[in-house]
Amino acid sequence: MRTPAALLFACVFACAAAPGQVLPSSYKVETVRGPRGIHPEFCSIDFAPDGKLYAAFRRGYVYSFDPRSERWSKFAEGLHTPLGILAGGKGEFFVAQVPELTRVVDTDDDGAADLFETISDGWGLSGNYHEYIAGPVRDRDGNFYVSLGLASGNADPREPARGELSRKPRRAAEPLPGKVNRIGHYSPAPYRGCALRIAADSGALSVFSCGFRQPNGIVMSPAGDIFAVDNQGGWVGTSPLHHVTLNAFHGHPASLPWHPDFLGVNPVEADVAELDARRKKPAILFPQNDMGGSSAQPLFDLTDGAFGPYAGQLFVAEWTYPRIYRVFLEKVQGEWQGAAFPFIDGNGLRMANNRLAFSPDGKALYVAQTSRIWGSTEGLQRVVYQGRVPFDILAMKLTKTGFALTFTKPLDRATAGEASNYSFTHYYYRYHATYGSPKTEVTPATVRRAVVSPDGLEVSLTLDKLVPGRVYDLRPSNILSAAGEPLTTGMAAYTLNRLR
Repeated sequence: MRTPAALLFACVFACAAAPGQVLPSSYKVETVRGPRGIHPEFCSIDFAPDGKLYAAFRRGYVYSFDPRSERWSKFAEGLHTPLGILAGGKGEFFVAQVPELTRVVDTDDDGAADLFETISDGWGLSGNYHEYIAGPVRDRDGNFYVSLGLASGNADPREPARGELSRKPRRAAEPLPGKVNRIGHYSPAPYRGCALRIAADSGALSVFSCGFRQPNGIVMSPAGDIFAVDNQGGWVGTSPLHHVTLNAFHGHPASLPWHPDFLGVNPVEADVAELDARRKKPAILFPQNDMGGSSAQPLFDLTDGAFGPYAGQLFVAEWTYPRIYRVFLEKVQGEWQGAAFPFIDGNGLRMANNRLAFSPDGKALYVAQTSRIWGSTEGLQRVVYQGRVPFDILAMKLTKTGFALTFTKPLDRATAGEASNYSFTHYYYRYHATYGSPKTEVTPATVRRAVVSPDGLEVSLTLDKLVPGRVYDLRPSNILSAAGEPLTTGMAAYTLNRLR
C-alpha cells in the first residue's frame, strides 16, 4: 500500500513530467458527486438506452445516475467486485464480476434488478487478489469477450479454489540458458492471463488468446477488431495496447498451459527466443512514466465530432497518473500499429482512472476511478468538451521515408517547416522476466526535411533512417498555428513494428 507521501510524490512527479496536454479552454474536468452512503470506489460504468449512467461499485452495488437531475438510485446489489458493465436492452445489463459473467435485468420496470442469471463461470479462481477481470465486450453475433489477469507471484493459492490448480513450478530448479526459468505473476487456475470468448446462445467458454499479465481493459472497434491493454511488469517492458486475435500469444509465458498451441508446456522450460518469435507484438507501446504507468480501459470515440476533432480514435484511461491518453491506429502490412499522444494530464483530473464511458450526446467522457489496490483516489469525473478545437497533432502516419503529421488547425508555415523543431529518438523495450524494462538503445533520429502541405494541415517529415521494432518518440517544439497558437502536444510515440 502506498503512503500518502508516496502518492503526493507520484502526483508531483506526474505533473512535472507532463509532456504536453490539451488545454482547459477546450476540455474541462468536472467532479460528479456519487450516491450518498456508498463507498465511492467506482469499478465500472456504462450508459444505457434510457440515457442514464449505470455504475458498479467494488462492494457489489449498481446504481443509476440521471445526468439531468444528478440523482442516484440503487439498481442492484450482491455482486463480487463488478469490474465491467455493459448495457443491453431495456433494463438489461451484463456484468463481469470476479467469479462470473452475469445477466442482470429489471423485468418489472420498477427501476431495480430482480433477475440475476449466470451466463458463464467457466474460468478458475485461486483466491489470489490479482485475479481481476475486464470486459465484457460483444461481437456482431452476440458473443461476449472478457480478459483475465494473472495471480500475483507473491501469494500461493488459497483453498477452496475453483478449477483444477496447476502444479507447474514458478521457478526452474536449475536455471538453463535461453529458457524462461522464472514466471513472477503466474496462472494457477484455468485461463488466467487469457482472453475468453463466451458463446451467445449457450454460454460455452473457449480460449480466444493468451499471453497477458493484467489486461485491465478491453474494447471492440466498430469493424469488430478487439483491442486490450496490459500493464508493465515481468515480461511486459512497458504498458501496451494489443490487437487481440484468435490463438494469438501476446508475450507473457504464464498462460502457456491454456494456449491451444502450447498445451502441456511447462512455462519455466519454454524457450525465450521461440516465444519472442511467436508472440504478437503490441500495436501500441505507451512509454513508461512519460505517458503510461498502468493502462486501463480503452474506448473508441464514436461521437462523430461531438467530443472534438478525434472521432474514430481511442482514448485510454491511465491508473497511476492523472492522465488520459489518445491513440491513432493505422494498418501497415495488414497489422495495426500507430501513435499514442497525451490528452489530459492533470487539469483537475485525479489519479486511478480505470473505466470510461461517453455520454449519449457525446459531449462528455465519464471517468470511473478506483483505488484498488495500491491506495489512490476514487470517485467519478467527466471531461466535457467546451466547443473550442485545440491546436493539436491529430494523426501521425508512417510513410516510406518518415512520418506525416496531420494537425487540427492550419499551421504557421515558417515554424512548421523548420526541421529542427521536430526532435526524435527511437528505442525499444526488452522482452525479459525482469519487472519492466528501461528504454534500450536510445538513439537520436535526424529529421532531414519538413514539408508543409498546400492546405497547411499536414507536415511530411523525412528522417535519415527508419528502424523497425522501435518506438519513435517525437518531441515537437516552437510550432505555431497560422493564428499564432502554441501546439498543445509535447509528445507523440509511434510504435513502428513494420515498414511500408
